[in-house]
Amino acid sequence: MFELHPQLRHDCRVIGRFPLCQLLLLNDARFPWYVLVPERECVTEIYMLSQSERSQLWRESNQLSECIVQLFRPDKLNIAALGNVVPQLHVHHIARYTRDAAWPKPVWGVGIAQPYDAAALEQRRAQTGEWLAGREGFVVGAE
Repeated sequence: MFELHPQLRHDCRVIGRFPLCQLLLLNDARFPWYVLVPERECVTEIYMLSQSERSQLWRESNQLSECIVQLFRPDKLNIAALGNVVPQLHVHHIARYTRDAAWPKPVWGVGIAQPYDAAALEQRRAQTGEWLAGREGFVVGAE
């Protein structure tokens, strides 16, 4: 049975679900930072997904990427599946700006995370959920 890694549960808030992945928002208001997590047990690498699941992951990633670009107009969109700390397969989608605190370096390990306050978190959830609702089978708020 699939369970979200404890570190992701701690660091992120659920936005909704695609057919394959949970969509999470990293709780750091400095960056629009989302994480797709395929709901598959014991999967640590993309190649471990079936061909159809890999295709679905990229469709979901494309929808999320378009959403981020439309909502936040970043200078660059970073997409990465690292897994050095959390082995469970998860794919980061981070809107980057030439003026952000980490530019041009990666965001990991730069500064201290600034958690969303309740109103900002709800606004981010709502705007993301509204944009994605119904696309690629996305369901808002599902866990």
